[in-house]
Amino acid sequence: MKIIPVTCAIIHFGDKILAVQRSETMKLPLKWEFAGGKIESGESEIACIKREIFEELNIHIEVKKRLTPATHQYPNFKIELIPFTAEFVSGELKLREHSSFILAKKEELINLDWAEADLPILKEYLAT
Repeated sequence: MKIIPVTCAIIHFGDKILAVQRSETMKLPLKWEFAGGKIESGESEIACIKREIFEELNIHIEVKKRLTPATHQYPNFKIELIPFTAEFVSGELKLREHSSFILAKKEELINLDWAEADLPILKEYLAT
């Protein structure tokens, strides 16, 4: 089975972190995740995460650090989730795909119902 490379960003808004909730029409409906998306052919990881965040959320970010990628097997597909920490730079947050968002303190993130692929990334982030 082909592995789909997907980037995601743990975006800091000051002392809070952005999490987004998948819409009811998306795969894994209403699960929480770090925003991001699939890498296009010939695109770098950094270019991908900046593009995806702007397309999905209408904001610009500054990428800070790459964390450990996590591979996850869903029933019909497999992804390699490539996480980055990032800082909010500019723009007005507008959800274009997701149903909801939260700006939470780091310790509050564990209380959300996360998509399985995001769990190892959340765990690593909380340990830092």
